Amino acid sequence: MTFEALGLRVEVLKSLNDLGFSVPTPIQEKAIPHLMKEKSDFVGLAQTGTGKTAAFGLPLISNIIDKNQLPQGLILCPTRELCLQISKDLIQFSKYLDITILPIYGGVDIRKQMTEVKRGVEVIVATPGRLMDLINRRVISLKTIRYVVLDEADEMLNMGFKEDIDSILESTPAEKNVWLFSATMPKEVANIAAKYMHDPFEVSIGHKNQSNENIQHTYYQIREKDRYAALKRLIDFNPDIYGLIFCRTRTETANVAQKLSGDGYNAEPLHGDLSQAMRDMVMNRFRKKEVQLLIATDVAARGLDVDSISHVIHYNLPDDIENYTHRSGRTARAGKTGESLVLLTPKEAFKVKAIERQIRMEFTKGVVPDPEEICRIQLSKLVSKVISTNVREKDIAPFLPTAIESFEGMSKEEVIKLFISAEFNRFIEYYERAGDLNSNEKDTRSGKSESFGSKRGNDSNKTRFFVNIGKRDGLNVGGLLRVVCDSTGLKSNNVGRIDIMASFAFFDTDTEYADKVISKLNGVEYEGHKVSVEISGDKGGGGGSDDGRGRRDFKPRRTNLRDERPKRRESSSNHKPRRY
Repeated sequence: MTFEALGLRVEVLKSLNDLGFSVPTPIQEKAIPHLMKEKSDFVGLAQTGTGKTAAFGLPLISNIIDKNQLPQGLILCPTRELCLQISKDLIQFSKYLDITILPIYGGVDIRKQMTEVKRGVEVIVATPGRLMDLINRRVISLKTIRYVVLDEADEMLNMGFKEDIDSILESTPAEKNVWLFSATMPKEVANIAAKYMHDPFEVSIGHKNQSNENIQHTYYQIREKDRYAALKRLIDFNPDIYGLIFCRTRTETANVAQKLSGDGYNAEPLHGDLSQAMRDMVMNRFRKKEVQLLIATDVAARGLDVDSISHVIHYNLPDDIENYTHRSGRTARAGKTGESLVLLTPKEAFKVKAIERQIRMEFTKGVVPDPEEICRIQLSKLVSKVISTNVREKDIAPFLPTAIESFEGMSKEEVIKLFISAEFNRFIEYYERAGDLNSNEKDTRSGKSESFGSKRGNDSNKTRFFVNIGKRDGLNVGGLLRVVCDSTGLKSNNVGRIDIMASFAFFDTDTEYADKVISKLNGVEYEGHKVSVEISGDKGGGGGSDDGRGRRDFKPRRTNLRDERPKRRESSSNHKPRRY
């Protein structure tokens, strides 16, 4: 089937021809003929990257009355990025029509948007929060709206926009078409459909919540303390990666991006703490492939329309497993293939089964590549790069005699070895002492304490610390190791035995770092809990005990503590191997 058979306006078909679009995707083929009808409520369920914007955008602009200068179409979406992308697509689709399409979103001067609204607009693409601002200021009236599109409805509800959506829909005429598009269909979205739609026609491409079949889903089981090291190995094993790395929190996103950048990777963060101008700059650089790795919170899972993303890496799985579909859907767009890679600990393994049921696809258990595999891949990349280098004969001619003379008496093999070593030694040195990062540990949920490291007895070179949070606060060995290293700049091998009790914990460090631990770790937040650390009365290596009610069997020695926030540290790695 072609677009000509779907009933679209001639002007719209002309725009599609200019864009090189000839054959509709399955969701477009099923949705457009129905949406061209005069009265039609509609629910479209399809994975991200399947052409949903055109599925509702093409019939919408085909049904809009030209030069009306009154709002006839309203598209609600969850994020600024998606708002801008939809607007851009609709402007391209309506190239030969005389209609105005206006994006309305937060983070920019509201006065400019108010002026543009007053000039007249036929189609509004908006985020719920900013649209409510303009409605409350009596700048926008929705009484003339004929079509309302709820795009990524599930994510708008996840972001807390339900009250705004209710208010907006109640401000529109009773006689209107409501079109709802989503990748997943939780009960909250179904409730909106039941409340505001009349006998909607439903189209589902694949099963509800199903993932794109062109995505390979792989998980890697690692120890918490090895999470960042495993991430670097996955990146190094895929030297041509152009990918998204998802973290749970803004702080973790910033930390991972900072570490990767410090270790020589081309990486940038994207999270809510960045200014809008900074977010726009990062996104533009990523789209232009000036940035190879984008480290992001889930805010980037929507509206990021980049067709060539090769990998999505989940540094942490999302708290809401439905968000996995949206994250992984950033790859394998426009018919391409992609990979979705998950890092998880043995205690998180149960989440994989839950996601498999959700997306109706199976994960492959991967093996974190060993150093030899990575070095072989990187060396092959380097050799390919050298072979494909464009030799500028005239430019290098004046310098060749000196270079040739320097290598006189050496064989071809000796010269090759020297060049490879000059470029590759740092990479080999980085990995030569690296071990296996794969974990086959079983989830040990029972027992009074969780421990890590060997018992060193009374080691005079170790200092024992008491921490005021424990298992009940969500603390585990990997979490404590990470917060200590991130806050103080220590490496994991500077931290000795760790014991996690029900309501407090202990850890050892080399005594030379004791003052740094006290000054840098106090006041840091761990999952909403303020960390307080003291030097324990026990010698290094002592485990202490906990009766399960938070009582310990000794009194820690008090010290003068400073409550100060840690400064952001540079990467702890002294090795910055070049990436090829």
